[in-house]
Amino acid sequence: MDTAGAAGPEPGPGTPDGDVAVSASLRTADVEQASSFCRRMYYGPLEIKPAGSADEVTFSGEVAQIGPITIGEISYGVEMCLDSGNLETAYHVLAPLTGAVQVLHRGAATTADPSQAAVFRPVGDISLRWSADCRLISFKVDRLALERELDATLDRKVGSPLPLGATFGLAGGPGRSWLALVRLLLAETRQPDGLTHLPHLLRRWRELVISGLAQAVEHPFSEGLAGQPTARRPRTVKRTLDAMHAEPGRSFTAAELAGIAGVGIRVLQESFRQHVGVPPLTYLRRLRLEGVHAELTRAGPGQVSVSEVATRWGFTHLGRFAGAYRERYGVSPSQTLRDRL
Repeated sequence: MDTAGAAGPEPGPGTPDGDVAVSASLRTADVEQASSFCRRMYYGPLEIKPAGSADEVTFSGEVAQIGPITIGEISYGVEMCLDSGNLETAYHVLAPLTGAVQVLHRGAATTADPSQAAVFRPVGDISLRWSADCRLISFKVDRLALERELDATLDRKVGSPLPLGATFGLAGGPGRSWLALVRLLLAETRQPDGLTHLPHLLRRWRELVISGLAQAVEHPFSEGLAGQPTARRPRTVKRTLDAMHAEPGRSFTAAELAGIAGVGIRVLQESFRQHVGVPPLTYLRRLRLEGVHAELTRAGPGQVSVSEVATRWGFTHLGRFAGAYRERYGVSPSQTLRDRL
């Protein structure tokens, strides 16, 4: 087991001084040690357990707390299940760099991957399932800090909790810029002579990260941000995504999706590349694969067959499906099902 302890004072939730970065890192194969680290750095009511064997866990976490924000780069090396109670005091963003996270929050299911981040409001329990190859930025911001920033940005009182969307795009605009800024700030906290050791710069950087998030997240008041570039997806893209999520098993064609969006095929494909990161049919295939994977991993003994689940999710050519599944998850769909039996 390889471990690295905290750099500087013992960290913990809600470190008050925004002019000092408190950093900690850990590498371990011990699930309990990884759980304790994440609880200390993020939240107390957090349960973490491997979806399979705990023997292959290779947890890596590098986290920095800077006043009202906490930034961490986290990976587990195996498929993991995480459950958290009501966040209450903070908003949270998960932005995968690789892999994906299946999210269930307040009864709504979504997926975070390198094209889109998941956003959690401080209301309701959260259940997560991390893919084995998932490495992500885990960003926590104190509730009042983000609410004050959005109030100031809009020049109005929005209310609490903020009515934020469940995701925002990372492929372009403010979402991409915000993630790059957050990663750079985390990298600087690792440097003994980095800019974060200059308090006045650290304070400005911290404020810029919060401000950038207020620009990147989706909310009903987007029109109040006149003149601002945006990673918020245009209505054509959102209509198409809504249709695919509503009927993932439907055999959509590119022409049908363009008709739903009300634009031409080329316009829709370019919009998806800019705002989602992949063409619409690629996104649909990934959505279906994730649905199959989630269903197979939840299945009990003798409940389903691979072909039954794949067909239900819109895969008509089982050979191509199996190849795409293995490419994404590193195992065959039948192996995923056997592992649960």
